[in-house]
Amino acid sequence: MILHFCPQCGCKLQAGFKFCPSCGEKLPCEANLTVPDLVPAADDDAQQHSAAQLTDVSDGALSPGLSRPPLQRTRQTTSRARRGQTASISAPAVLVAACADLPATSQSPGPRLSPRKCQSSPKVKQEKDNDKSLAPVTGSSTPPPADQSPQVVLSARKRKQASPVLKQEEEPCSVPMLSASPRSSPAARGRTKRTKSVCPLEPLQDGQQLSDTSGRNWRVKELLGQSEVELLYAAQLVTSGTSTSCKHVLKLAPKDGKIFNEQNFLQRAAKSASVEKWKKLKKQDFLGIPACDGFGLHSDMYRFLILPNMGRTLQSIMESKGVLLSQKAMLQITCRVLDVLEYIHENEYVHADINAENIYITPTNVQVRHQDPHPAVAAPTPDRTPSLFAQVYLAGYYHAFRYCPGGKHVEYREGSRTPHEGAVEFISVDLHKGAGPSRRGDLQTLGYCVLRWLAGPLPWTALTDSPTKVAAEKERYLSDVKGLLSHCFTKRTVPGVVQVYLTQVMSLQYTECPDYQQLRGGLHEALLKMGASLEQPLNLQV
Repeated sequence: MILHFCPQCGCKLQAGFKFCPSCGEKLPCEANLTVPDLVPAADDDAQQHSAAQLTDVSDGALSPGLSRPPLQRTRQTTSRARRGQTASISAPAVLVAACADLPATSQSPGPRLSPRKCQSSPKVKQEKDNDKSLAPVTGSSTPPPADQSPQVVLSARKRKQASPVLKQEEEPCSVPMLSASPRSSPAARGRTKRTKSVCPLEPLQDGQQLSDTSGRNWRVKELLGQSEVELLYAAQLVTSGTSTSCKHVLKLAPKDGKIFNEQNFLQRAAKSASVEKWKKLKKQDFLGIPACDGFGLHSDMYRFLILPNMGRTLQSIMESKGVLLSQKAMLQITCRVLDVLEYIHENEYVHADINAENIYITPTNVQVRHQDPHPAVAAPTPDRTPSLFAQVYLAGYYHAFRYCPGGKHVEYREGSRTPHEGAVEFISVDLHKGAGPSRRGDLQTLGYCVLRWLAGPLPWTALTDSPTKVAAEKERYLSDVKGLLSHCFTKRTVPGVVQVYLTQVMSLQYTECPDYQQLRGGLHEALLKMGASLEQPLNLQV
């Protein structure tokens, strides 16, 4: 094949020329032109010179007359290019030019080789993409100037195309990261781990028998009440006799629910021997803490407790009456509850959920019968008939907490427990903040209950759907007891005994031991001034 034009400068040639008369460059011989791929020249000097010329040729300036191998770029050559080093050429390797994006005006008139699509491994593609992502983003689409183009690197070796396995491994790196959905967020995963799956409650059949851990059988009678977390049944101990009276209540709940916490408390702190010893020590005729007469598992899914029939809840009585408590009844109930709190506090526990639904009252003029502790609606017509009650129980130990294990009080640490646990309207500020329950928290909660029984809705009663707002209101009134009382009683006279009690309990420190004798003495004194005593039956007629 005879060349008619110089591949370097384009000058017209005549037959037989070995050098260009214009630029002086050696012309390729006919043997070299017949080889499919470019082969380095025999002369080492000419080879290096031609390689230098190829480095100035862009991908778009190659003529279709000559072909070249695919452009390859290795990690080694890429790193050398970044350091500004030029790769050395080893003969007889095939010359490979890494093309740079140069403007058309800067392209030198050289041989126009046929452009081929550069094939590179996924890793090289990823490195190139990273280089592009690090470059400053501008609004213009014009290419960068020639003096800023990256140095061209010559490779002495052809790289094979990446295998499909390698492409699959590198593919995730090129996928843009999407924002995590709430379900996949770390917080959502943590909530999922903390949330225990609670099996749905299946009612028991009438007459069904359950066996406790001591081997005694209990026959289930009628369903007395139910809520989302428990079922209450009248229960009868199966004996050889013919007695049909139900003196016990069977509480059924999911095995891994809060009922296990209540069982643990009753076994530790409410033993009959411990209660009797305390009553003799304090010279008390009655202490309203229920004894656990039995417990066990049912169907490997449920746990049940056998408790004494304690009568009706204070909440159901107040709803059936449709009125608030009298000051006399309030003082009698508060004194009995305070006796129980002193006992459980002395046994290293706190209740942490005192409210009218966890206070049971046993009537004296009727046969003891357990009522629904969670009525769906209040009675349509208030019952104004007198009701006499003899015993007051504090039950519902789902949230009982051992505040002083081994005689050492737990530290105050907000967020150490789930915040807002318990009845939001009555729990203490400490529980709103996720701190461990304490003795002062129980006494403050009892104070909120007293206000609710006497005066009606509290300043935050309408905000119970937002526990954070309730906590803010309670914290605001911690140092403003007079403001709290004036808001609750409006124009009515504030009982002095209530103001004294609230002032004392609101000023307690987290680990401070309350003066139960002083608190109880104020309540007893107010009760005596009204001509009443704890020994008298409760009269809830208002």
